Amino acid sequence: MGKINIRGGTPHGWTSLCATCSWAHMVTGFRDSELVVICMEVNPNLTVPFKVKDCTNYLDRNRPSYDAMTKLAIHVEPNSTLKPVGFRAKLELVHEKEAEALRD
Repeated sequence: MGKINIRGGTPHGWTSLCATCSWAHMVTGFRDSELVVICMEVNPNLTVPFKVKDCTNYLDRNRPSYDAMTKLAIHVEPNSTLKPVGFRAKLELVHEKEAEALRD
């Protein structure tokens, strides 16, 4: 017999979003059913009795903070050997006017 796919059904084999969240406090027992998840973002702290699929206050603990990223960043300064932007004809006119002023 083949495998039947049902849209919108309960997914199997996925972990809760709380497993990688910085706000979660997880206590695990020896059995799979012995798991207590406490969300520390909510005041008062909330016990979550189910696997979480989506959370608005999710904060990935594996992702570095903004301050940590700025400390690791390499400061790159622009190169000053770039050619000037603009038309050269205007520069030539300025040189011609200076030459005429020197001739007079």
